[in-house]
Amino acid sequence: MIEHQPAQQRFVLTRDGQECVLEYRLTGNHIDFTHTYVPFRLRGQGLAEQLVEAGLAWAREQQYELAASCWYVQRFL
Repeated sequence: MIEHQPAQQRFVLTRDGQECVLEYRLTGNHIDFTHTYVPFRLRGQGLAEQLVEAGLAWAREQQYELAASCWYVQRFL
C-alpha cells in the first residue's frame, strides 16, 4: 500500500521493512517530482512505477502543473 505523506512531500511504499520513496516539491500550483528511490534488493519489481503512477494520479486530481527533475518520472510525462 502506498502512503502519501504530504508534510514530508513524498509517497512511500514499504516492502520487507524497507522504504521505497517518491519525493516532490510543491510551489504554488506547480509540482516537481524530484527523486525516486527503491532499495537495491527490491528493484526490478515495478515498485518505482507504482509510486510514480500514484503520485501523478494524485497531482492530476489536484490539477497541479506537472514537472519532473527526476529522470525516472520524466519517462511517465
